[in-house]
Amino acid sequence: MDVPTFLVQCLNAVQYGLLLFLLASGLTLIFGIMGVINLAHGSFYMLGAYMAFALSPLFGDQFLLMLAAGIVLAAVFGYFLEWAFYSYLYQREHLQQVLMTYGLILVFEELRSILVGNDVHGVKPPEWLAGSFALGEVMSYPTYRLFASAACIVLALGLYWVVNRTRLGMMIRAGASNRDMVRGLGIDIRRLYRIVFAAGVALAALAGMIAAPMSSVYPGMGGSVLIICFVVVVIGGIGSITGALVASLLVGFVDTFGKVFFAELSGIGVYLLMAIVLIWRPEGLMGRRA
Repeated sequence: MDVPTFLVQCLNAVQYGLLLFLLASGLTLIFGIMGVINLAHGSFYMLGAYMAFALSPLFGDQFLLMLAAGIVLAAVFGYFLEWAFYSYLYQREHLQQVLMTYGLILVFEELRSILVGNDVHGVKPPEWLAGSFALGEVMSYPTYRLFASAACIVLALGLYWVVNRTRLGMMIRAGASNRDMVRGLGIDIRRLYRIVFAAGVALAALAGMIAAPMSSVYPGMGGSVLIICFVVVVIGGIGSITGALVASLLVGFVDTFGKVFFAELSGIGVYLLMAIVLIWRPEGLMGRRA
């Protein structure tokens, strides 16, 4: 493998890992703080991709404005969804959570089929991101993929600042450590849950909106990312944003270079990584020891 090809694969691995982080960070917040096994999280990724498909003709080249509008719509939807459905799951057993959230997957898929049909759609990147830049004498790399990586890095830094440097972040971390203590301090835990859930939905939808111009928008696309999202959460440690970032990048490199060097065995590389991490640290890389 020559140097330009190696650099392209590294960029692909980082871009894939950072996109996974947007998805997994929302899932680990919801799972770690609210204690809900949310199988419908992949559907929020699908929602974001279809929002990009629906909103892109309205906003044209105002891509950043479209992303902002999508984040707001997804957050409002997540806030309503927590109030209408998820607020009843906190005291339920995990089996009931799994059944209800799986039921939501079926509902979302049926609504998607009714509203936009079952065709595969494409989303064009904006003109100012449609080109590519040279990487060596022969190879080039799409500008939009570099933008996607940069956007994910900015969001990751923003999420780190919110979680570690703000009062809301302090409540989120306290809620992940001891929900009863947070409730005892007089914090409105229900409101905190709704904010966290809305943020998780917004992050997943944003990941879908960013990914839409790089891949097709198609039925069932949420299910394909759900399992890998749970793998990232398990490797990084439940409730840990830093762990989700580290695990996402590890999964990105293992998956990308596994397909390059071990194409026939690439499907098991990520799960082998998870098995090794769990043998070494059952609570995950950044998880709290029991």
